[in-house]
Amino acid sequence: MSTSCRSCRPGCTVIALVVSFILGIIAAFLSITGAVALTPAFLWVLLGIAVVYLAVALVSASLLRNRCCEGLCSIVTALLSGILGTVLLSVVLLGVVVAASSIIGAVLTGALIFFFFLTVTSTACLVRCFFNCNY
Repeated sequence: MSTSCRSCRPGCTVIALVVSFILGIIAAFLSITGAVALTPAFLWVLLGIAVVYLAVALVSASLLRNRCCEGLCSIVTALLSGILGTVLLSVVLLGVVVAASSIIGAVLTGALIFFFFLTVTSTACLVRCFFNCNY
């Protein structure tokens, strides 16, 4: 493990983005067909998970500040984007009444699932990175 983070190739992060995008499209399609509807309880759970992720990321960053691995820059960017996107869309969907089968509701639902799964998959990339696995 080196302490300089110069090599920031995307490797695992690209896979995380693609998988999250596919799951977001599936969620949007299921939402527009009425097969899936977001409940306020689910939105509160996602909001809570994202806030806890942000707190853990802050504590981890302060404890592991000299530790670096291949692709850490892109992984952290994806993780923070996922966390902040989940928080933003959860708050928007909690505050604005959107019809369950509307196009806007489907797009917002798909984006929320995209950001949530981006958080989860980039966390998996981060764990893989810290255990120094080769991509």
